[in-house]
Amino acid sequence: MTTAHRLFIPLLALPLILALTAQAARPGNFRVIGPGGGGAMFNPTVSPHDTSTVLVSCDMTGAYITHDSGQSWRMFNLRGTVRFFVFDPLVPNTMYAEVTGLWRSTDAGVTWKLIQPQPSAIQGIEMNSDHADERIVANPDPVGSIVALAIDPADSNTLYAAGVHDRKAALYISRDYGKSWQHTADIAEPPLRIWVDPHSPRNRRALFIAAPHGITVKAGEQMKERHAPQDTVFTGVSAGFSSAAEPVLYAASNKGAFVSDDGGATWRACPLPGNGAHVRAIATSLHHPKTAYLSYNELQLDGKTWIGVAKSIDAGHTWTLVWKEADRGAPNVHDAWITARFGPGWGENPLMLTVADQDPDLCYGTDLGRTMRTTDGGQNWTAMYSRRVPGAEWTSSGLDVTTNYGIHFDPFGHRRQFITYTDIGLFSSEDGGKSWISSTTGVPREWLNTTYWVVFDPTVRGRMWSVNSYTHDLPRAKMWRHNSVLNYRGGVCRSDDGGRTWTKSNAGMAETAPTHILLDPASPPDARVLYVAAFGRGVYKSVDDGRMWQLKNNGIAQHEPFAWRLARASDGTLYVVLARRSEDGSIGNSGDGAIYKSTNQAESWTPVSLSAGVNGPNGLAIDPHDPRRLYLAAWARATGMHGEGGGIYLSTDAGKTWRSVLDRDQHVYDITIDPRNPAVLYASGFESSAWKSADRGEHWSRIPGFNFKWAHRVIPDPEDATKIYVTTFGGSVWHGSVNGEPRILDIATPRLEPGREKP
Repeated sequence: MTTAHRLFIPLLALPLILALTAQAARPGNFRVIGPGGGGAMFNPTVSPHDTSTVLVSCDMTGAYITHDSGQSWRMFNLRGTVRFFVFDPLVPNTMYAEVTGLWRSTDAGVTWKLIQPQPSAIQGIEMNSDHADERIVANPDPVGSIVALAIDPADSNTLYAAGVHDRKAALYISRDYGKSWQHTADIAEPPLRIWVDPHSPRNRRALFIAAPHGITVKAGEQMKERHAPQDTVFTGVSAGFSSAAEPVLYAASNKGAFVSDDGGATWRACPLPGNGAHVRAIATSLHHPKTAYLSYNELQLDGKTWIGVAKSIDAGHTWTLVWKEADRGAPNVHDAWITARFGPGWGENPLMLTVADQDPDLCYGTDLGRTMRTTDGGQNWTAMYSRRVPGAEWTSSGLDVTTNYGIHFDPFGHRRQFITYTDIGLFSSEDGGKSWISSTTGVPREWLNTTYWVVFDPTVRGRMWSVNSYTHDLPRAKMWRHNSVLNYRGGVCRSDDGGRTWTKSNAGMAETAPTHILLDPASPPDARVLYVAAFGRGVYKSVDDGRMWQLKNNGIAQHEPFAWRLARASDGTLYVVLARRSEDGSIGNSGDGAIYKSTNQAESWTPVSLSAGVNGPNGLAIDPHDPRRLYLAAWARATGMHGEGGGIYLSTDAGKTWRSVLDRDQHVYDITIDPRNPAVLYASGFESSAWKSADRGEHWSRIPGFNFKWAHRVIPDPEDATKIYVTTFGGSVWHGSVNGEPRILDIATPRLEPGREKP
């Protein structure tokens, strides 16, 4: 039985409660670098005890906390996407986060422990999908997935939760700090939020439960249904309690914004200026409900279409547009680099808003690339995701939600660095990574979304090539399920001034999603030979510095080959990795990934065998001193609990035979060989881990300190042999030491049974 089959024999015979934590102080002092921002952010939540403490989540598994009012943020990782945060109303250092389960921190976000489902009930962690998304398998698990949570304002031990189990929603109460839960009522649909009326009697608490079709009020055993306006579906609800009277409720919906002064019994529409506005989010202050903010777009006024934020100070009777943008940034919106680079429509209007319980002038908004804040009631909005380095460009404040594929160092000076990003394209640094600026001037507009890779001319200063595409997130299967790969746009660009400006350089190459570019270092400087992996097209070759390209697919059997990565051995043998079409092999042989090699400079290709059960080759590395020694990173088939057929494989005969050398991680994205010492290898993937081998891949150990859920590849620091960079799918670039003290940071990477680990 392979280790992949043994991973989910109950881990909890070990002291799992200790394993289910996420530490703040990272071994190796890993930090996140880049310009900051760049991806969707959600759930801004301000501490009711201290407005300088704020939580934010994103859609790429990272979560963020600040204790200095957003000047700096620390990412923490709970192996999934946070759905909501809740602060304890009595204990300042206690907070909750719902991810794959309900987590609690009692030390101001330094460490987190899973409280629901109960650790003693956990049987395993399902992690077999293409993204290795995690689902905790527990028995018993009567509450199921918690979708809303409230804490009694007079008793931290009393928790109210809405759980969904077997597609049925119900209300639960815990009176022992989450150790046990009691079913109290079934509810018609999963709610959006729950509030406890602080003015209700402690022995008969009134709960206000907001759901898409209305408000349910539960007081004791009584349940009252208060419906939304006809044909209205609430997408977000916010509540404020200022007296013993009914709370003021604000709702965003498919029909605009509504306000209720009587706890949801009746609703009135919000009279926004202009016409046609779509309301995306709405929020009020818990203790100052007359003040509210709403996020709008598509507002027609003065001959333009506006986006931004409106504010009311009279319980929604009138609204003022305090953030109003159309084709240019508003003078009171003080953004960092995103508006200047892409315009105000790129980040759009806030996806979510929150107002501080204790200060109605303090509001945070999160959008598709930024976290913005006002401290003066909307008169000014300031970017919290990035700041300008004095005398230089932009650096992250710690709020990074960006996918990237590599960090690249100019061979003529390592202070010039590049990060190849999704959504924000290529960024460069001239000061050793301290600050960053967009580096896509001249790249065709329709290619700007993603730069997958760059390559430098090793002997001509300033000359480099990039591969760019409108299509991002390859090679993930979600990208071609609903779109033909032949519709992908993109191509090659060339720069002769170190990336400051670019020129389109893809004559002869069809529009495509080029995902990798490789330069033959043996080719002459005035006629460089270059190869491009074109996803859905195959392999292109140029013999004239990238000016003209020819498709070179002779021998490649796959139709519309998903050419993903290229590699070149020291003897000149070329390899191309073709990504797979199906996650689980259901498409058949035509859907499996493949490897081909060429011994005649891509004039013809022959297949390389894969190990039995492997259908998802993802990355290939070749020993620089032994062209027959190959290292393969493989992606698991979506089957079973953990997936099968993934990990790291080693061949010592140029791919004729393979053997598994790492199967504890079934979703390995890539392998990197340290250029200083080919015995040292690194790998990472989508299971919250980065790995190191010091003996040419025979044995692997987890690198302490790195725990972002979705990693791409490890790149050794050219200036410091003890440090590495790790590129990620949604967490920017991590930089730190490989020599950190081993310490558990999160749900431990699934491991073997005690006493059965490989030596």
